[in-house]
Amino acid sequence: MPVDTKRVRGPEESQSPLLFLSPTTQTCEVRSRPGNRGKGDVRPLFARCGLVSQAKGSAYIEAGNTKIICSVYGPRETERKDETDMKSGRLVCDVRLAPFSFLKRGAWIQGSEEKDLSLALSESMQPGVCLHRYPRSQIEVNVMVLENDGSVLAHAVTCASMALADAGIEMYDVVLGCALRQDGNSCLLDPDFSEERGSWQAGYGENQGRVTVALLPNLNQVSGLHADGEMREETLTAAVRTCMDGCHKLYPVVQQAILRAVKRKAPPPEK
Repeated sequence: MPVDTKRVRGPEESQSPLLFLSPTTQTCEVRSRPGNRGKGDVRPLFARCGLVSQAKGSAYIEAGNTKIICSVYGPRETERKDETDMKSGRLVCDVRLAPFSFLKRGAWIQGSEEKDLSLALSESMQPGVCLHRYPRSQIEVNVMVLENDGSVLAHAVTCASMALADAGIEMYDVVLGCALRQDGNSCLLDPDFSEERGSWQAGYGENQGRVTVALLPNLNQVSGLHADGEMREETLTAAVRTCMDGCHKLYPVVQQAILRAVKRKAPPPEK
């Protein structure tokens, strides 16, 4: 094969220059932000179940200006026979961004971002659902983002978990989501849209990125981890721990919303 003598060829093997830096203990410093939010605080959460009467289960969440509604249908027979599993059911997740959810109006056609969100939601929810209890059937989870003000995937996970619980689907535990934006040595928990897109719109720098964690709070197990950007190992570890703490802060609100829905559906006591 002829060799290009006019081009300087790089080495076949290379290593990151970060490997030669002295090891340091990385901590996740949460800086303060406007809106009366303290360090490490999540946005105030409003949650309610059972708003869509036509669905088997439904839930609605407001976190700041992020508004998400979710409907659950099934379990019912699988549409495609070649996808039927005799031992386990299927969890089908579909995430849609409403055209009016952004400042710039979008289209109704599902784009690549919505497909990525649907796949990430499915991967985060499957470990929490007892799919072996629903063989040869599928459970459909439809999420609609009414307003996008950041941390969409994290709150979609929480909303979908509440809708599944409202539908009476057997689960190992509720699944809660929390997001974080890393910016150097500081991080922002549950960022809004402006904080999420912040100072690295043009590209990622060192120790900058986003992390979304899905957690089973009672089991203390991570069911989903999605990260993008360039972060060191110790930075990513600290970010995951911070997100887990944020999930535990949301748990009492979600628990009370599910409890209220169960009390509404419970039959009146016999006299």
